[in-house]
Amino acid sequence: MPRKRSTDEGDELLARLGSLTAQARERAELQRTQVELAIALQRGMLPRDLPTAPGLHLAVRYTPANLGLNVGGDWYDAFALPDGRIGLAIGDVQGHNIEAAAFMGQVRAGLRALASVTSEPGELLARTNDLLLALGGELFATCTFMRLDLASGVLESARAGHIPFVWATADGKSGVVDGEGGPPLGIDKGMEFPVSRHRLTTGGVFVLLTDGVVEGPSLNMEDGLDQVVRLAGLAAVAGLDAHALAAAVIKGAESVGHEDDAAVLVVGLEGPGNHPHGCGPTTVDTGAGGRSGPVGTAPVIQP
Repeated sequence: MPRKRSTDEGDELLARLGSLTAQARERAELQRTQVELAIALQRGMLPRDLPTAPGLHLAVRYTPANLGLNVGGDWYDAFALPDGRIGLAIGDVQGHNIEAAAFMGQVRAGLRALASVTSEPGELLARTNDLLLALGGELFATCTFMRLDLASGVLESARAGHIPFVWATADGKSGVVDGEGGPPLGIDKGMEFPVSRHRLTTGGVFVLLTDGVVEGPSLNMEDGLDQVVRLAGLAAVAGLDAHALAAAVIKGAESVGHEDDAAVLVVGLEGPGNHPHGCGPTTVDTGAGGRSGPVGTAPVIQP
C-alpha cells in the first residue's frame, strides 16, 4: 500500500506540473501576441513616406524593444505643411505596451491635424497638449517639433519635455541644442513652449532622437549625446549620406544597455553644387541656452 500511495502522489505531481507548464505556455503565447500586436500597431502608425523637396535630405531609423512588452512609446514624423514648409517631429510616450502605442497614434494624429491650423512650434505643442488633456487619457508624451522653411533655411523648434537634439557642420563644429523647453504633453493645461530659431545651410546635419538612443543602464544621457555629437560631426565633415548617419546613430544605441525602443530622425539641406552625395549639409544656430558640443558653437538667430 505505501508503494501504491507513492505512485499516486507521483502521478498527481506530474499532472500538476503539466498543468503549470501549459499555463506558462499560454501566458508566454499571450505575451508574444501582445508584443507582436504592439509592434504592428506602432509600425502602422508611423509614416510610410517622408516629404521630398530639392536639396532636402531626411532619414529615419526605428528599432522596437525586444524584451517583454517594452514597445510602443517612440515615434517620429515628417510632413509638408499647408504653407509649403516642412514639419518635423519626434517623441516618446510614457509606458511600453499596447496602450502606449495607441496613445502615440493619438499624439501624432493630433499634432498633424492641428498643424493645419497653426504650425508655429510653441503654439502647436500648446494646442496638442490641451487636446490630449481633453481626451482624458492617463498617459503623457515628450515631443520635439520643428518647422523648416526651405527657402530661407530657417528652422524653428520647440520641445515638450523631450531630450535635446544634436547639430554638426561641415567645417568641424558640432554640439547639442538644449535650450529652454516646456513640460511633457498631457500633464497640465495652459502650458507654454518656448521657441528657438536655427538656420539650416549647407554643410552639416540636425539629429533628433529619443532617449532610448542615448540613455540606459550602461550609459548616461550626457555621454550618450556626446557619442551622437561625434558621429554627426564625422558624418558632416565627410559628407556621409543621411541614411548612413541615421544607421550609425541607431547602431550606437546598442551600447546603452536599454530595453527601450529607439528612434532617430536626421535632417539636412543640400545646396546647389555642394555635397552631391552628402546628407544635407547644414549649419545650426542654437537658441538661447544652447549647450555647445566638444568642437564649438553656432551663432544664434534672435527672435
